[in-house]
Amino acid sequence: MTKGILGRKVGMTQVFDPETGVATPVTVVEAGPCKVLQLRTDERDGYSAVQLGFEDKKRPAKDRRSRQSQAARSERGHVADIKSKRSSNLAAKGVESPAKAGCEPKKFIRELRGETEGVEVGQDIGVAVLEEVARVDVIGVSKGRGFAGVMKRHNFSGQRATHGVKKCHRHAGGTGMSAWPSRTFKGKRMAGHYGAARVTVRNLGLHKIDAENNLLLIKGAVPGPNGGYLVIQETNKK
Repeated sequence: MTKGILGRKVGMTQVFDPETGVATPVTVVEAGPCKVLQLRTDERDGYSAVQLGFEDKKRPAKDRRSRQSQAARSERGHVADIKSKRSSNLAAKGVESPAKAGCEPKKFIRELRGETEGVEVGQDIGVAVLEEVARVDVIGVSKGRGFAGVMKRHNFSGQRATHGVKKCHRHAGGTGMSAWPSRTFKGKRMAGHYGAARVTVRNLGLHKIDAENNLLLIKGAVPGPNGGYLVIQETNKK
């Protein structure tokens, strides 16, 4: 299995080394414990991977108005053996159902590609899995900034502040072509939706592991807001 874990971004701080006098900026990540929900195999799925789940989801409430954040029956059936007509029919035909983790439904579920030897469904994965890892890749969703202009989205310098420029200092300028091709090419840098995209920050140093409190201290910044979900795995960059 690729050494990795799921977690949540807590925030940034700094660690001061009194011997060298160096302050290192770090991101605090609450990582795990994660539950192994499924194992993907080459024979059945065409690839090998370990499916992890992080943070329990609430059980359905009796009040229908408060069910938006509750676990649906299909989500509960993903992690527990819930009897149904379909499962009964498959069992009658001799089809063996996959192993269930026997835990609560999870809010954040991701798969880590790699071999599945030594990993079992229902097993708990903690931060200790990264003890011998020096550098990691962190995957998250960047902060959403809505509809942004070209200066914020693409770092344009803007128009001049003098000599005939009137009320268009932050505009993009001309985007059209000449008589040929008489159109704007696809991919032209313009204003538009900025952020809220999957971002991978690679080769970050792992400063410290706090197994007692399920915390990771990662050097530098990671994508996403405080409270955002993250995938932390051993980097494949040399």
